[in-house]
Amino acid sequence: MSVATPAASSSGGVSPVNASAPDVTQNVSSIDRLVLEYLRSRGHKDAERALNESLESGSADESGKTVSAEDLIKTLAVYAQKPSRPGDNVLKESANVLQELTAMGNPPSIQNLIASLGTVGAEEILSVDPTDKEEGFRELEAWVEGSLDMYKPEFRPILFPIFCHFHLDLVQRGFKEAALRFYATYSPSLSPMHHSTLHHLSTLLLPSHVQNDDDAQRFKNEKYVIRMSRSGFSLLVGWLTEGVGGEATGAGDGFSGEKGKRGRAAIMRVVNNHLRFDVTSASATAVSPNAWEESTGLLSQLIPQTSASATPNPHAFNASKGELKLGPAPISEELRTETERVIREQSVLDRDPNAQYDLQFLRPPAIQGVVSPTESDMLPYPQSFKTVDVQREVEKVRDARKRIRLEPSALSSIDMNSVQGGAARARGLPSICAYTLHDVGEGAPCCTFSPDLTLMAAGFSESYIRLWSLKNEKLKGLRNDFSLSSVKDSGSLSKIQQKEGNTTRKLVGHSGPVYSLSFDPLGGSAAPPRYLLSASADATTRLWSLDTMTNVVAFRGHQNPVWDVQWSPMGIYFATASRDRTARLWSTDRTSCLRIYAGHLSDVDCVRFHPNSLYLATGSSDWTARLWDVQRGACVRVFIGHQGSLSTLAISPDGRYLASAGEDLAINLWDLGSGRRVKKMTGHTASVYSLSFSAESSMLVSGGADWTVRCWDVRGAGGPGKSRESGAAESPITRTIDNENNETSDLLATFPTKRTPITNVHFTPRNLCLVAGNYLAPDSR
Repeated sequence: MSVATPAASSSGGVSPVNASAPDVTQNVSSIDRLVLEYLRSRGHKDAERALNESLESGSADESGKTVSAEDLIKTLAVYAQKPSRPGDNVLKESANVLQELTAMGNPPSIQNLIASLGTVGAEEILSVDPTDKEEGFRELEAWVEGSLDMYKPEFRPILFPIFCHFHLDLVQRGFKEAALRFYATYSPSLSPMHHSTLHHLSTLLLPSHVQNDDDAQRFKNEKYVIRMSRSGFSLLVGWLTEGVGGEATGAGDGFSGEKGKRGRAAIMRVVNNHLRFDVTSASATAVSPNAWEESTGLLSQLIPQTSASATPNPHAFNASKGELKLGPAPISEELRTETERVIREQSVLDRDPNAQYDLQFLRPPAIQGVVSPTESDMLPYPQSFKTVDVQREVEKVRDARKRIRLEPSALSSIDMNSVQGGAARARGLPSICAYTLHDVGEGAPCCTFSPDLTLMAAGFSESYIRLWSLKNEKLKGLRNDFSLSSVKDSGSLSKIQQKEGNTTRKLVGHSGPVYSLSFDPLGGSAAPPRYLLSASADATTRLWSLDTMTNVVAFRGHQNPVWDVQWSPMGIYFATASRDRTARLWSTDRTSCLRIYAGHLSDVDCVRFHPNSLYLATGSSDWTARLWDVQRGACVRVFIGHQGSLSTLAISPDGRYLASAGEDLAINLWDLGSGRRVKKMTGHTASVYSLSFSAESSMLVSGGADWTVRCWDVRGAGGPGKSRESGAAESPITRTIDNENNETSDLLATFPTKRTPITNVHFTPRNLCLVAGNYLAPDSR
């Protein structure tokens, strides 16, 4: 029975309501239609008429109507406006509610009630719309990329913190799908500079993840510092407030429409609550493009706090620490006199008249502006010198005389493919000898060479160390059955040595992967080392005797894996770096540490001593490097500019520069005196594992996970440059690597390997370069 047909029990006349019923019920739901039929069949005319009227009025009001954001606010919120502020809800915030109600003369009881309710919330509900963040970031990115080239380097750093806050807000409010979509859309453009952080953010998928993650909470609780010029800051403020950027309108359309306005409001909330701008008076063109990121990031905890007040930036902190003593370590007059005597006698025996000029290398010329330390500044060392000390100093003089002079500047203005290019390469590039480990099952995290180049050691993930003789000599230890009373002189030592030997030896003692090795430097290039240090995941550092091939001491103190260990240039002391966020100073004559260097916010990944042993450099996963006064244990320099964890450091032999590199694929060169970055060198396509300076500090060699060895001009200006041919100019592999990456002009040469990540590069005193790594076999399919 249709609604239009009267029931059998109904009267023959059709009422006006029933006559109009077919028109009204065409648009009603099936449930309403059944109710009308039921009322009609039972004769409830009044109820039927009332229901028809309500359905008719409802369909007439709702047809084609859309509720705007303003109407939704007025519907959901407590809404009030003043004649002086038409269209603006003066009761949208709790603070304004109390003030406005007081002006309106409302009773105190109502004021207390509304104050207890907190924020009214309607506009807050609209502000968490996930599409607002996508729209706002899309417009911001388009404006940055469309701005003038002179402003792009200072505008681009603002994208990263806003992206992070938008992503974390979406996850924390439960918009998981919107967060994943936002991440997939906008993270690729930021990944080259912030790969590690973005990868970490992608693992946060639930509100509880954000609440319990240290990095997320740092973004929430600390202000991200952005360095910007005054003109650039004015353009940014103009774009945020007006939707256009003044002179640099960019490629964006500005904030247009209701969604655009809410996108602007989302960006403004992050800018006001989580960013702090360090506005400099320098013009945009007066600052190097790479310099904008030096004072950018979450800096409040990275910069050591002084007793007076918080230091605003790393440059001010470095300047407050005064001048450093970066000159060479002093040599006692007795040792110098004895060294000169030995050199003269040797020149007479060798009948070499030119040997008398070698004495000038014992007294290197002073560098202008560099202060040298005195003996009172140094760590305690034995007062008397030994024969090995004289041999080391004599060999230093010989190395300086026979050193291959590298001239990287000769390569700057010569075509490598020309006839003169071959001669320029010979003068400007070092000879590189590569050692490759094959069939390494679990991997070899570290390799190192002895100072005299007679030994090579590698640490393995299977918890052992292996030694190789680079001179193909047999490595023999002492027998276990000898007595000390039988050792009377050096001749008796040979009688208690093992009769059988091999060119390689295995050292077992650790219970975890071995991450770092360091040979004793006491003999220098004059004599084989007698000791080896190793650092492991078992939280210990072990001292091995290379005479007996056994473990002598286990140094315990770190509570987590020890990532790196290095001897002091003078021996006796050594430093370690650990996951427990500290570096420590040790001495071989005691098992407890002498100093603890605490201040990094994450793992300390690498340590390097200054050539004069007065300072210790540390690199960390908190993206910073620091320089410590070894004796006082105080931080005297902080270096901020990397966009990823640091994996390696190197200090130039002249003591003036620090090179740092890591997961952000960049090598930063720092001036230790001022603490400022000299330049940024790019070219690697994967993490950089090792760095080494040439003897004259004019060239830097790097090795990394991209299977290449690269040579850099330390004294070159740097900056963007065209791809260069490598030392192996005809190699298609080299050309592919060079053309795929944005290389700086100070990259002199690239030497590719087949499939060998370079874990160690080492310059000898005579400028021969040695590199080592373990070969990665292709996956068998």
